[in-house]
Amino acid sequence: MESKSYVLQMNGNGVHGKNAVNAKSLNGTGVNGKAVNGNGFHHVNSSIYPTKAKSRRQRWTVKPSEMANNTLNPIRAIVDGMKLTPNPDKPMIALSIGDPTVFGNLPTDNTVLQAMKDAIDSQKYNGYAPSVGYQKSREAVANFYSCPEAPLEAKDVILTSGCSQAIDLAISVLCNPGDNILVPCPGFSLYKTLAVSLGIEVKLYNLLPEKSWEIDLQHMESMIDEKTSCVIVTNPSNPCGSVYGKEHLQNILKVASRHCVPILADEIYGDMVFPGCSSHSLASLSSDVPILSCGGLAKRWLVPGWRMGWILIHDRNDVFGSEIRQGLVKLSQRILGACTIVQGALEEILNNTPQSFYHRTISFLKSNSEICFNELSTVPGLTPVMPSGAMYLMVGIEMDHFPDFKNDVDFTECLVMEQSVFCLPASAFEYPDFFRIVVTVPEEMMVEACARIREFCQRHYRPRSQDSSELDQ
Repeated sequence: MESKSYVLQMNGNGVHGKNAVNAKSLNGTGVNGKAVNGNGFHHVNSSIYPTKAKSRRQRWTVKPSEMANNTLNPIRAIVDGMKLTPNPDKPMIALSIGDPTVFGNLPTDNTVLQAMKDAIDSQKYNGYAPSVGYQKSREAVANFYSCPEAPLEAKDVILTSGCSQAIDLAISVLCNPGDNILVPCPGFSLYKTLAVSLGIEVKLYNLLPEKSWEIDLQHMESMIDEKTSCVIVTNPSNPCGSVYGKEHLQNILKVASRHCVPILADEIYGDMVFPGCSSHSLASLSSDVPILSCGGLAKRWLVPGWRMGWILIHDRNDVFGSEIRQGLVKLSQRILGACTIVQGALEEILNNTPQSFYHRTISFLKSNSEICFNELSTVPGLTPVMPSGAMYLMVGIEMDHFPDFKNDVDFTECLVMEQSVFCLPASAFEYPDFFRIVVTVPEEMMVEACARIREFCQRHYRPRSQDSSELDQ
């Protein structure tokens, strides 16, 4: 018999040799003696495969994956390319960061802190939790958000590392490469970052600033095709600060129902609505559209660094069934998500945080929004849109009146250079000629920032009626 090369599979480890070996179980005997490469063994799988001649690499070639190359954060792409050199004579005021803790003026409640201390002191939460979260913590979230129109149980809750991971899991479980998702424009940039990296096409549907950023439903519906795997709805909105009324939400659901498309509801700012505005979760209004609702502690409880989020599975008429639920469980097992200590504190945080804490936060955000809106409404060339919730306010720039600047990126870059005020250009949200203001800064900083923006605009504003000779004069 001609001698051949083989690979033996032993307990998952390949063993290479030049001698022929038959395919029988070796029953504890050795190969070429009682050891292979000096290591004895007691069991060999019966599978034996002929080795194939392989070409050896001649040089090192290590390249990033397609997923890595396809991952792009639009905000970073815009901001990293800007020349942000503030005026040394004026202290910097950053109105660009969506982190309510930056300036220290919006601390979380003492009840929230005590819940964390109790969880740590108990020493019950130092180990691994189930990938979907502790049963008790999931029950706490389900009880907190359950309502007669949209009942929830612990099995309907997946705990995640922040709302961002919740969105990641939701997109991943609903979409395949080559599918498309519908995303608001302007909208949170993470949706595109996650989808494109997974080979999913992103289609943008328009929001209408003249209607307080309501969805252009006709445009949204025109984007749906057989490859559309979900529609993302952000309410309340980042970056717009809009809050949709009940009728508009019902109309969104009608579109999704007509085309049998599920909804990913980004509701991280849920209940962060100004007095006088009503807040409705999409699931509470849905009779047949299945919804994955993503939320978390980050914004309402003012602890974004604690990385506690969740997915609420609202499965109407068992459309998702067991497959989507099992898919979420499997995806959650890739990397264990939510911090166990925060999970241990979750029930106390949800049940014991006083309403006065929520009211103080919302009152502050509304007051700052009104200051900003009222100040900038009288600035020539700017058109702010008054928000109804969340932490943001969008401002339109009439670029025709500012010939010194090419676009919103140029405008906001020069605003930093001259006035040391940084607002995020809305090109980062694929919505040019606007900029976003975060209204979480202390009131005196908001007033000062608006005064500087006014001064900047007065310097660069040009009425359309002036001809070039008048401008020179």
